[in-house]
Amino acid sequence: MTAAALFPGFDGLMTLSRREGVDIRPTLLRVLTDLYVQASAHSADEERQFVELTSRLIDQVDDATRAAVRARLAVYPATPLEIMNQLGLRRSRPGQTVPLAPSIAAAAPPEAAARVPTEAELRMASSLAMRPNDAAEISDMFFAATAGERAQILHNLNETPLKASARIPAARAKRAIETLEMAAFAEDADSFALEIGEALILPARIATQVVNDPGGEPLACAARALDMPSAAFQRILLFLNPEFGSSVHQVYRLSRLYDRLTERSALVMLAAWRGSTMAVTRARYRAALYEDERNRARSAPSQTRPAVQPGSAPNVRTGTDGSGR
Repeated sequence: MTAAALFPGFDGLMTLSRREGVDIRPTLLRVLTDLYVQASAHSADEERQFVELTSRLIDQVDDATRAAVRARLAVYPATPLEIMNQLGLRRSRPGQTVPLAPSIAAAAPPEAAARVPTEAELRMASSLAMRPNDAAEISDMFFAATAGERAQILHNLNETPLKASARIPAARAKRAIETLEMAAFAEDADSFALEIGEALILPARIATQVVNDPGGEPLACAARALDMPSAAFQRILLFLNPEFGSSVHQVYRLSRLYDRLTERSALVMLAAWRGSTMAVTRARYRAALYEDERNRARSAPSQTRPAVQPGSAPNVRTGTDGSGR
């Protein structure tokens, strides 16, 4: 039985392989493998001839061709045992018809991805506390800025390493929000400012300035520091100041700002307001103490030394009758 009878086109390939300078062995091995795996079963003669032809070519071809043939025969159920051994293929257990390639070593388990820190953890890591003078400068700059500049300041505060104030306890913030809404419905700005000061631990001067600011951005920071719902903040804008609430543009602008405002920005601004109070207090008492020291130094009477120092005069001995004898 000739090879041509088993593998059509084999004679043409052999003829081409005899030409000088043409290495047909890789192509020949690929073609033989493709022809062999097309049929689900083979006779003994076909299997013997395939083994004779491919066993010689496997050791003579390049690695890429050998790998391609190995991949085709690894999934073919009728691969001859001799070829399997030559290619390093094996069956996983006796009786299994599909040959398997050697098992691949298990890859090392991937390293656990670094956990993204929460906003609270980031706030804890930011430990650059503001000095009172710096806090006062930030507060004054914010109140003096325009609407666009205030929005930019709040955006920058979210990225700053400055330490933010601690979050207001949820129970305290909830009670404060309810009280603030009732004060807003009654248009009672004084009670509203008083509750803002108590809830955020701000002096009356700062709380009043926050509530009465014509732009509304400080009020948005105070509400965000309390984690006030957006709907509640909008109701406060509409009722607290009727003139302000009648401006659809103003209410819409502050509502958009409030939705973009982060808790960290609001808490950093809260820390600046508290720190600015310390700066004002220190400056006030420093001047008072300086003047007191100067006045005390001027009014203190000069002390004169006695003519006779204690212990410097000689002791005078007197008799029992006072005669000096």
